[in-house]
Amino acid sequence: MTDATTPMTAEEALAVATFGSDGLLPAIIQEEGTREVLMLGYMDPEALRRTLTEGRVTFWSRSRQEYWRKGDTSGHAQYVRAAAFDCDTDTLLVTVHQVGAACHTGAHACFDTHPLQPVIGEVA
Repeated sequence: MTDATTPMTAEEALAVATFGSDGLLPAIIQEEGTREVLMLGYMDPEALRRTLTEGRVTFWSRSRQEYWRKGDTSGHAQYVRAAAFDCDTDTLLVTVHQVGAACHTGAHACFDTHPLQPVIGEVA
C-alpha cells in the first residue's frame, strides 16, 4: 500500500476497502464544481473496480440486485473526477462531473427533496 499522500491504484484500493457485513461500501457522490453532496449509493468490490477504472460511477442496486450506472437509461451521467476513502476505508467519496439530475426523482440532488428543520447547535 502507498502512503497517505500517494494515490492508490484500483488494485490497492480493493485490497484496503472495508466492505460492510452486507458486502457493500457506501459511496457519497459530490459535484466537482460546487462540492454539493448529490447522492449516496453502494458499491460491492466489482462496482468499486469499475468506478475506479472506467471513469463512470457504477453502483450495486440493493433493490434490483444488479449493477447500474447513473445515466445509462436517463442520460444523467456521472463522470469520475476524483475518489478518496475516509480514514477507516469504509466509506468512499467520489467527486464527479454531473450531467443532468443526480436524483431519480429529477431533482438536481437527492438531498433537495426532503428538507428538515433541526435545532441549530450553539458553539460553546
